[in-house]
Amino acid sequence: MGKVLMLHGINHNMFGKRNPKIYGSITLDEINESMFQLAKELRLELEVFQTNSEGEMIDRIHQGYFDKVNAVIINAGAWTHYSYGLRDALDILEVPFIEIHMSNIHARDEFRHHSVFAEIAQGQICGFGFDSYLLALRAAKTLMDEKNRKGELNTSI
Repeated sequence: MGKVLMLHGINHNMFGKRNPKIYGSITLDEINESMFQLAKELRLELEVFQTNSEGEMIDRIHQGYFDKVNAVIINAGAWTHYSYGLRDALDILEVPFIEIHMSNIHARDEFRHHSVFAEIAQGQICGFGFDSYLLALRAAKTLMDEKNRKGELNTSI
């Protein structure tokens, strides 16, 4: 069983209240519950973390390194577009990480079109609303299965 770390960024605690035309009415708790259900089906251990503090997010990424998580999924919100500190922390990881967004960042404001993580992420999923999270969890499972077949997956957690 592999371990996936789901990182929710800035303002995500306000899902369900924040701009429902873009993010829908689903809450962060509902997203997490659906992810836990899918993780169970996929036989994955899932840990979730949300913060509005960039330093706390960096600390949690560092802890993920020491915890030897097998994959990371991150929806960093606005930090995606400018946080080189988060980018550097993610670059320390020796496991795949997947960048996700509920909205299609390429169809929104110009400043949202650029991700400072894109060059180092295994992949990016955006524009599928809440399903972006579930697609990312399935992608993480696929990546972990590939590493397992190659004998590269460390599941001694």
